[in-house]
Amino acid sequence: MTPGRPVPPPLAKPVTPEPAGPESTAVDGRRLAAACGATAPDSGLVPLTLARRAPGPDDVEIAIEFCGLCHSDVHATRGEWGGRIWPLVPGHEIVGTVSQVGSAVTDFAAGDRVGVGCIVDSCRECESCLDGLEQYCENGMTGTYGAVDRRNGGAVTQGGYSSSVVVDRRYVLRVPAALDPAAAAPLLCAGVTTFSPLRHFDVEEGDVVGVVGLGGLGHMAVKLAKAMGAKVVVFTTSEAKVAAALELGADEVVLSRDEAAMAAANRSIDLIIDTVAAPHDLNPFFRTLRVDGALFQLGLPSEAMPPVNPGALIRRRIAYAGSLIGGIAETQEMLDFCAEHGVAADIEVVRADQLNEAYDRMVAGDVKYRFVLDTSTLQAPAKEADA
Repeated sequence: MTPGRPVPPPLAKPVTPEPAGPESTAVDGRRLAAACGATAPDSGLVPLTLARRAPGPDDVEIAIEFCGLCHSDVHATRGEWGGRIWPLVPGHEIVGTVSQVGSAVTDFAAGDRVGVGCIVDSCRECESCLDGLEQYCENGMTGTYGAVDRRNGGAVTQGGYSSSVVVDRRYVLRVPAALDPAAAAPLLCAGVTTFSPLRHFDVEEGDVVGVVGLGGLGHMAVKLAKAMGAKVVVFTTSEAKVAAALELGADEVVLSRDEAAMAAANRSIDLIIDTVAAPHDLNPFFRTLRVDGALFQLGLPSEAMPPVNPGALIRRRIAYAGSLIGGIAETQEMLDFCAEHGVAADIEVVRADQLNEAYDRMVAGDVKYRFVLDTSTLQAPAKEADA
């Protein structure tokens, strides 16, 4: 495995803009969109109406078909990650079709199926942005929801639990025709979050990849690593997940609470993708790594983790690293890779009136493995906007 694989250039084909179809009511040049979001930390998700900006020269207006539900949406709308500006419409796993393009847009046209992930803007000038690593923008990327959009008058971005969205063309992705649009939605967060560290270490046939945890991120890590030709070992604390891991394509499952099983896995893994978002001891997993192995932390626990033993790293030249989603070009590469290899998220599609129940089920771990909102079930927009 070779760390630091270069990020490829964006893969957008040139197309000619076409006129958009009929739109919803316009207010002061803005378009009203149906949505579902929170008005306070304890409000739950309720019907809302958004005023989307009119497309500028570089903008793409998207009629949203599906939006994945990410656990971070729960944290954000329930006020668990600090202060928010309300109302807040979550959703950063957006798939839909282009309804209109700006006058300067040449790489998308009306009718194209496209996606929008976690980023809708960045400074475009720092070293990270110029290297295609917008997720690490040194001046702060603009998130798809709940972020101040400095390039558009300081408006607060609102996400994909909505009937439409307007996004700068630089942050819009092509969704290949081979991908089911609903199952493709979670790829824009869970997919690229697991794809990025696998690509960074250039995982290939013959490598052994360990996956800690088997939820929304973990099930994508299993599928992607298998598609890259790796042997996949899932580590789980639950015997109930053994069969599920094997069904997803794992070659082996290790019960991490079984000391004998963990000892048998000593020095057998090249790369570990840790998706667990609760505090847990990493030191037993370090012992399963070979020389020059690495453990990538993707889960973000809300409480302190047990301390890492430096000796475990030093004795085998092990790297302990983190990784955040992916840049725009890398996300496009991931979508194309998934289309080529038949990889998609395992999903359950929900209606708008099931969102609050879906949030409670996510917290309880009652989903295999991602929920996706069918935006056609949103209520029609009101005559006045809530945000």
